[in-house]
Amino acid sequence: MTAFTAAKILVRGDLFNEGGYRLVGVITALKAQKNGQRVNVFIDRAYRFSLDRSLAAGLRIGQALTDQEIAHLSHQDEEQRAYLRALRYLSRRPHAEKEIREKLYRNGFAEPVLRRTIDRLREAKLVDDAAFARAWVENRLTFRPRSARALRMELKRKGVPAAAIDQALDGFEEQQAARLAAEKGLRRYAHLEPETARQRLMAYLTRRGFDYSVIKHVLRDVMPEGVHSDAESEVSR
Repeated sequence: MTAFTAAKILVRGDLFNEGGYRLVGVITALKAQKNGQRVNVFIDRAYRFSLDRSLAAGLRIGQALTDQEIAHLSHQDEEQRAYLRALRYLSRRPHAEKEIREKLYRNGFAEPVLRRTIDRLREAKLVDDAAFARAWVENRLTFRPRSARALRMELKRKGVPAAAIDQALDGFEEQQAARLAAEKGLRRYAHLEPETARQRLMAYLTRRGFDYSVIKHVLRDVMPEGVHSDAESEVSR
């Protein structure tokens, strides 16, 4: 316990190290919690706080801790908890930076912790709004095709920067996306009368953000001959 050797005693009886920081006490036990991910820290035989096991690995029984050291450990632990929470979000599906920030904020993490967490995720290449936007567009084309306008609105709501959205939509083929959407919708309405199926399909494509001019051309390609009404301008929403 050499940390106490250089300490001085004030009138109140508190111990301070050479740097002028109050010595809280000595670690007397380090006990892993049942989940194995956190460690309870006991100072002078009393439970004081818990830490992520990666941080607790740097502690030892008999080590003296100051107020400043405990505050620093607490801050590091808060950052680690936020980082691990973010990793759990990302393990389910990719997220934009804004989504992660908002989720962590709702879980009570402070702004400085949010900034550091996002920085760590960037450094580890675990978040990248440009890559997220590209993957989002590709996924939509594969499973739920929609217009460039609709995709732009979706990505904007997720907080993706405009430059990243522009990059992801560069070369986007509106006609191709509409045709893919129409083919999926047509299977849904295959059991209906042709004219009813056409009307439903128009509404389906409209909800996915396609303009009437695009819808008109696509319907002529995918619908059976003779099922093209002059009333196509009546696009239902």
